[in-house]
Amino acid sequence: MSVNVTEVVVFGALFLLVSVMGFVAARWRRPSNIESLHEWGLGGRNFGSWITWFLVGGDLYTAYTFVAVPALVFASGAIGFYALPYTVVVYPLVFLVLARMWSVSHVHGFVTPADFVRARFGSPTLALLIAITGLVATMPYIALQLVGIESVLKAMGITGHLPIVIAFAILAAYTYQSGLRAPALIAFVKDSLIYIVILAAVIYIPAKLGGWSSIFDAAAAKFAKTPAPADGILLNANNQLQYITLALGSAMALFLYPHSLTGVLASKNRGVIKRNMAALPAYSFLLGLIALLGYMAIAAKTPMVGTDKNTIVPMLFHQMFPDWFAGVAYAAVGIGALVPAAIMSIAAANLFTRNIYREYIRKDATDAQEAKVSKLVSLVVKVGAVLCILLLDPQFSIDLQLIGGVIILQTLPSVALGLYTRWFHKGGLIAGWAFGLAAGTWMLYQIPNPANGKLHFGGSAFPLGNLGFDTKMTIYAGFLALIVNLVVAVLGTLLFKALKVADGQDATTSGDYVADEGDPGVKDLDLAGSH
Repeated sequence: MSVNVTEVVVFGALFLLVSVMGFVAARWRRPSNIESLHEWGLGGRNFGSWITWFLVGGDLYTAYTFVAVPALVFASGAIGFYALPYTVVVYPLVFLVLARMWSVSHVHGFVTPADFVRARFGSPTLALLIAITGLVATMPYIALQLVGIESVLKAMGITGHLPIVIAFAILAAYTYQSGLRAPALIAFVKDSLIYIVILAAVIYIPAKLGGWSSIFDAAAAKFAKTPAPADGILLNANNQLQYITLALGSAMALFLYPHSLTGVLASKNRGVIKRNMAALPAYSFLLGLIALLGYMAIAAKTPMVGTDKNTIVPMLFHQMFPDWFAGVAYAAVGIGALVPAAIMSIAAANLFTRNIYREYIRKDATDAQEAKVSKLVSLVVKVGAVLCILLLDPQFSIDLQLIGGVIILQTLPSVALGLYTRWFHKGGLIAGWAFGLAAGTWMLYQIPNPANGKLHFGGSAFPLGNLGFDTKMTIYAGFLALIVNLVVAVLGTLLFKALKVADGQDATTSGDYVADEGDPGVKDLDLAGSH
């Protein structure tokens, strides 16, 4: 494929614009001293409704979403639409959790979910496990943002890894300088571009393809030709349970990721969070339109670059749009990778700094020392993500992300349930975490992928037949692993309490969970450098 100069120039100009914005962000709402995790890592914890909406939306709806969801719809049909109910269900669920997390974090100066677990259950060990779980689950997620950028570069005819290395070097530089303010400012541009491109696509492309009826007819004809148990434009008896549990499990996992909480903790009060949880489903409407690009690609007979399904949406844009607008569309996806990658690297760095460096290496670290370590670790995390892409098969990165969702779900009892109850014993939670992780890994290992010949880690659809049931139905492995986790945590708690094993001290009070801006203890967060 030859390089399309017009697309590259438009893409490069918009990429340069957001890079400049990333560096300028250091002066935006600049505090007298940015050298603390509250300022560098959480933007001063003072973002209002609009900034938070763009920041959290930009964080959760990543470049990988824009290339992978339509690619799944293109390849498998209806199962790819699981992303819609999952993003609708998630906001009422987290509405119950995040306001409480915001309050207790602002009273005690928590920066990470592991900070909260450390105080709530009085267990450095449990906090360390939660921190490591968050780090392991986040790393492949950052690598996948590179998969999104790479798919766009391939569609423009650019090969080789050098452009990605340059893009991430620029990202690393402005994140190091500006912290969370950089992705917060860039998110305005990213979301505006995404909305423009997708709304243009769902009006312009169907008009060129003969309308929606011909698009759906083409998709139905494709799946009828190659019948498979899980494919088709409608769900069937074999994949309905997988669809439901995947949607629900993904919804529960989404706000357990450290980067999701980072955007929320940067909000200035509980009202901002509540308004955002009510307004963020607007992105779900957009996601539905994005998913339909997969069917459009079937109707347009869009070619892939080689065998890379992730290039299907960029190639559809290349095929259907004028070159200059395809360049805008590519920039939307590329910038859509930078915002979440920046937030994820900051969240991962904060986990290391607060819950490993400060807890085990330097207990007397000052705010400035914490900020410096976080800045350096954020660079290391990005280098690690680039190495994932350079050294590993990108398909392996996708499998890692799949495992990441199952892994992060195992923090739900400690983090989400811990916000409502102190009933669990720390030993029970550690046992539940270990058994849930083991069960999830075992199930993922048992899942083959006939499409590419992989015998293990080939997806998240666990056949119930493997458990002795006489059925071809599948279920989301993470959902079953979480059930194992909860059962073991409950039984372990009952056992440890019966044996009168010492439990940790709860450093929080009931009033901490409903505190709001202006309440005592919430006002001066510059002083809340420790907990």
